[in-house]
Amino acid sequence: MDMSTKSMGLWTLLEGLLLLANALAILNEDRFLAPKGWSFNEVSGGARAKSLKGQLIGLIYATQYLRVPLIILNAIIILVKLVSG
Repeated sequence: MDMSTKSMGLWTLLEGLLLLANALAILNEDRFLAPKGWSFNEVSGGARAKSLKGQLIGLIYATQYLRVPLIILNAIIILVKLVSG
């Protein structure tokens, strides 16, 4: 069976989640988030932090603090792709 005809597996899902984490990690607060009202200061504390918007902003900031593990995971994924492909 050719690799292109396989259905989506766990590995593909993990790669997709890593790509999403990379996209969230590179968002700049000053250029992108704050002008659109997605600043961490706007939702920190209170009931707004529990809203969906507050949860998404928390996720964005969590991925920005985890940049070093993301770099390591990206390097591992690249090495696995080079060896297996």
